[in-house]
Amino acid sequence: MSNKVLVIEDEPDIRKTLEYNLSREGYKVESCGSIEEANTFLENPSYSIILLDIMLPDGSGLDLCRQIKSNSTIQEIPILILTAKDDEVDKVVGFELGADDYVTKPFSVRELILRVKAILKRNTKTSNLSNQTHEINRNFGSLKMNIESHEIFINDEEIILTALEFKLLRQLVERRGRVQTRDQLLEDVWGYSSNITTRTVDTHIKRLREKLGSMGKYVQTIRGVGYKFSRIPD
Repeated sequence: MSNKVLVIEDEPDIRKTLEYNLSREGYKVESCGSIEEANTFLENPSYSIILLDIMLPDGSGLDLCRQIKSNSTIQEIPILILTAKDDEVDKVVGFELGADDYVTKPFSVRELILRVKAILKRNTKTSNLSNQTHEINRNFGSLKMNIESHEIFINDEEIILTALEFKLLRQLVERRGRVQTRDQLLEDVWGYSSNITTRTVDTHIKRLREKLGSMGKYVQTIRGVGYKFSRIPD
């Protein structure tokens, strides 16, 4: 069955361009231009991914992102934000709300499609890993991870992470003591090849450290190389 894409974009030319190019790649595409229309489409939660514009005529796409991620029926649908704002605040807020990635307008259609493919591939791999894992609980000092339920606890207090933040942390702790370059993390966590440049890794690392609190110090920056999760003393 083809992956189904919902495009929420108020500019007709951009919407038609996305519909045409995504359809050529074999995706089934539905589109709308407002939050009100989007809510009608989302009553049938059969989408593999949502492309969401921030600036919509009847409200902010960030508010819609928050609404989607707080709805248990549709919160697992990945969201790729489309924005004309090259504003770090919008990107950070989007990630904090649970968005998987962003593309800034004007964007390359080819790059956008690569990002869509990478997100869908990543979600498939994550699902397969969850189904195959036998070691459900993993403990690292005061940090406890439940792989199957995607839960994180620090000193028995639950820490709420997005699906992408969870995968990033899992990647780091499972390779603890070893440096992961940004390119490695882009490939293994985001599913991007190294020819796509982005600061997404740095933004997510910053957010992850903040959420981990006292354990954030173990996510270390190796200047000029990348990041590593340092070994926790026994």
